[in-house]
Amino acid sequence: MYVLGIETATQVASVAVASDGGILAERMVHNQRTHSVNLLPMIKAVLEESVEERRCLDGIAVSSGPGSFTGLRIGMSTAKALAAVWNIPVVAVPTLEALAFVLKGHGRLVCPILNARKNEIYAAIYDYPDSDSMFCLHGPVAVKPGELADLLFELARPVTFTGDATGEFGQLFQERLGEKARFAPLSMVFPRGAAVAELGLLALREGRGSDPMDVKPEYVRVSEAEAAWLRKNRPGGLNKQ
Repeated sequence: MYVLGIETATQVASVAVASDGGILAERMVHNQRTHSVNLLPMIKAVLEESVEERRCLDGIAVSSGPGSFTGLRIGMSTAKALAAVWNIPVVAVPTLEALAFVLKGHGRLVCPILNARKNEIYAAIYDYPDSDSMFCLHGPVAVKPGELADLLFELARPVTFTGDATGEFGQLFQERLGEKARFAPLSMVFPRGAAVAELGLLALREGRGSDPMDVKPEYVRVSEAEAAWLRKNRPGGLNKQ
């Protein structure tokens, strides 16, 4: 089984191909070009390096958010278009889960955090009761860093932070949680196409692939444009349920 993984939720674009034998190829780029420029050449490269023919692919896994609205749309639209042309299923992989997955089995809570702007972060808290399982205790949410620190303080357990917001807010968590706070190495702070591909492979083995047209991004909160429209056009604005 071969799965193409696409990750575009942050400023880093990453793609990979996973198979039953492991990760066969991966590309990761952090530059000034937009994902729309980088993505297709990267996909072409990893496919040429890992599978003899595109028709060998059994599915596409794509990071579904939360993260950059523009980045998620580019990755999602690319995955859906390719899957429709190649007639293969798509797996939507939560971005925060992909970040936490690479730390599976290390014995701590894992809290992936991504910069959501407006002094907020996208966050979730994952637990690993054993080396083979992982479940989400909280989130995904858009939250103030201080509020997340309060919640983690109440849990009173060691926690490892990962994600691109650790650079900006890591000191806050260190001060609030003390020795219970740990931080993943730099190589793990951006979601990886390899993790997305591996999670997609696991999902497809369990028959959890979807029709490309049924897959949607998980934004967590509305965009600025949507928020402005709601304030202007809906009675009660954003507070209207």
